Amino acid sequence: MARERGRRGRRKVCSFCVDKIDQIDYKEAGRLRRHITDRGKILPRRITGNCARHQRQLTVAIKRARYMALMPYTVE
Repeated sequence: MARERGRRGRRKVCSFCVDKIDQIDYKEAGRLRRHITDRGKILPRRITGNCARHQRQLTVAIKRARYMALMPYTVE
């Protein structure tokens, strides 16, 4: 349906692949913060453009950062 109307945009590229990051570190809270909403939810792949491998690593890293109190679970 979207293809018929010509609304198909460019494919987003994985920001971690572009930066050649092999493993995502939970201690880089600034980088991880770009991948959560203002409510504290983890953004899905279709919005961020991450590849499946990095999205799985990102999810684990965000959860670890939350557990270590580097990132919030919810809004203040």
